[in-house]
Amino acid sequence: MNELVAWLRDRPYYDGQIRDHRRVPAHDPEFAETTLEPRLESALADRGIDRLYRHQVEAIEAVRDGDSVVLATQTASGKSLAYTVPAFERAMDHGGRTLYLGPQNALVADQDETLSDLAHGLGFGSRVSVKQYTGRLSKTEKRDVRDRGPTVLLSNPDMLHYALLPHAHRLWEWFFSSLETVVIDEVHGYRGVFGSHVALTLRRLNRVCERFGSDPQYVCCSATIGNPVEHAARITGRGEDTFRLVDEDTSGTGATHWVLWNPPEYEGDRGGSGRRRSSHVETQRLFVDLLSRGHQTLAFTRARQAAERYASESASELRERGESEAAAGVAAYQGALKHERRREIEAGLHDGSVTGVWSTNALELGVDVGGLDAVLIDGYPGTRMSAFQQAGRAGRGDDDALVVLVGGEDQLDQYLLRHPDEFWDGEPERAVCNPENEELLPAHVASAAAENWLKPDDDRHFGPTTPDVVSALETEGSLERRDTAEGARWTHSGGGSPQHEMSLRTIESREVDLLDGRSNDVVASLSFGDALRDAHPGAIYHHQGQTYEVTDLDLGRDVATLQPTWADYYTRVLHDKEITVEADLKAKPLDARPDTEVRFAEVTMRKRITGFERRDPKRGEAIGRETLDLPETTLRTKALYYTVPEDVEREMRAIGEQTREDGAGQYDLSGGEYGFGGGIHAAEHGMISLFPLSFLCDRGDIGGLSTPHHPHTDRSTIFVYDGHPGGVGLTESGYGEVETLLRRTHELVRDCDCEDGCPACVQSPQCGNANDPLSKAEAVHLLAALSGREA
Repeated sequence: MNELVAWLRDRPYYDGQIRDHRRVPAHDPEFAETTLEPRLESALADRGIDRLYRHQVEAIEAVRDGDSVVLATQTASGKSLAYTVPAFERAMDHGGRTLYLGPQNALVADQDETLSDLAHGLGFGSRVSVKQYTGRLSKTEKRDVRDRGPTVLLSNPDMLHYALLPHAHRLWEWFFSSLETVVIDEVHGYRGVFGSHVALTLRRLNRVCERFGSDPQYVCCSATIGNPVEHAARITGRGEDTFRLVDEDTSGTGATHWVLWNPPEYEGDRGGSGRRRSSHVETQRLFVDLLSRGHQTLAFTRARQAAERYASESASELRERGESEAAAGVAAYQGALKHERRREIEAGLHDGSVTGVWSTNALELGVDVGGLDAVLIDGYPGTRMSAFQQAGRAGRGDDDALVVLVGGEDQLDQYLLRHPDEFWDGEPERAVCNPENEELLPAHVASAAAENWLKPDDDRHFGPTTPDVVSALETEGSLERRDTAEGARWTHSGGGSPQHEMSLRTIESREVDLLDGRSNDVVASLSFGDALRDAHPGAIYHHQGQTYEVTDLDLGRDVATLQPTWADYYTRVLHDKEITVEADLKAKPLDARPDTEVRFAEVTMRKRITGFERRDPKRGEAIGRETLDLPETTLRTKALYYTVPEDVEREMRAIGEQTREDGAGQYDLSGGEYGFGGGIHAAEHGMISLFPLSFLCDRGDIGGLSTPHHPHTDRSTIFVYDGHPGGVGLTESGYGEVETLLRRTHELVRDCDCEDGCPACVQSPQCGNANDPLSKAEAVHLLAALSGREA
């Protein structure tokens, strides 16, 4: 692999892109002994599994001992056997049942195929039967599953919410009364809004199981995260002390060569612009070169359309080089593919007929594709966890493998490329959810009452605010109280199904339909807030390879009309917003500035979209601006905030009064007011951009506001708020790690090569003020003062 990396350095397009190259050494597998049921042992041996890794045995024995388990090991480390063995043993011994929940139907289907094959290998009379129960089944197929009464049921959280729990007493008593094991696969993926919903759904599952006299153990499979036990306990509603953590990966791997690759800045740009060559183009060049050298390669990219496009373009380039055989083996893999096509690609990766794949993160999950020679990651995937999950697809036996992370030009990518030790040695990101979210809790409490009457002690499941929620639901007529000999009980009294009135994927209930103006077909639906941002009149909207312009937004009917367009620009909204602090919840002084507190609070954010810009996609520059008249939206959420110390503010204003020479040799007086406002604005942007380095989230999950004067503090103030109603725990976690956030933000802005702010440090693609004002020098001074660092 050293020779291959040296060869890449000699390619015509190489211009110093390799920022870091490290070899992660191989490690031999460690096995352990355990007793297996003879038929199961034989069936595993027939499939090439005659020994178990030590981590698999530790997890199996923990389940046998009655503990719940969190298994947090690398991709392709055999996590599925840790729950398959006890699930099959319990079914064979006494008909004990297992519920498997996977985040995507593709993963559920993969598990169905694997476990069904193993079950057939047990022979007649084993009592192990495996069936999947997803929304893709017809009514007849669902009825057939229930009639067969499988001992291993494979489903997803949405079906648990919509189909299993609502009919627990009428259709599923046979299942829940004998349920012994609940498997939560990819538990790290249950975070934010979705994770908070799933956590509440599993609390409803725990209640139903109690009603039927069962008490299942949980087996949670996770990638490496910073809080595996805490997160598993929060998702499942069980105590942390009930879980045993197994996180030492004892499977064997070959050595991996990691290369961090930073595309060069655009040729002809003045130094320090921050604009770089496309990570897509760089990844495609590497992909084609590796396939030409005979290396089976997988390239991860973020969007389905990108996977399709670059697979096609890569194949074309290979054919132009005369590499027809390699070109024929190039494929695109993404979640919208038919099941049969996904299986064809996976089989082709195993037998070598598929030479290279462009994929979304669909192949990041636990789908078995064997080991590949190389993995390319087109743009930092947002978390180190995902980067290492994707990299785990590389490695074939004892052979060295290559992983190349190709950075984009935004803050998070560039921070890690400038500070590779943070990528290698930084603490794993923490998964965050909030099952006590006051916006979500009422609907789940109402659903629970429809599934099984509520009792006063149900705050064990739903938290201390449950009595207030029940009282409010009773007042509005959703719950009806009944006094029995055992005490008060509440049942659902409203019409319809409370479960079907909410989605596990969103908080907002109001949606806007997007209509294709040619056919009046609904091409997509957006939440109300997203529609104001992405489907306003004049907006450019992309869907399934088609580019549309929004010609009308009718909020009376909640309908936006779209027309196809050839527009070669994109749009970005402008907005005004303000924040009201409703209640300060906690506060603490900063280590470097004991006179300055950071506070965590309940806030209301009010926003009004005032217009939008048309922007050139190549240069990112504004080419036009229009005004909009749209309604104000409000968001009741949580936030962390801090004020700027008075002495630091004076110093920042003094910096702003200094004259600066621009690129044309002219002098411009930026002014203290502009420089100060730009400094706090830049610091806000930088901190938001680095949240995903500490927590599993997207940049869009966080918002911010910086103001030279706020009435609550009577000082200049910087707010960072949770972008979801009620908050999903992100800014509360940020409050807990604010010192680390400030330190990293200071390094991000200080170490950037640009002159006064760029996409790699303080410019934000989501800024509602068109990234104006922004001032780098003042931001560095502020962040240095707050973090105790040298400016």
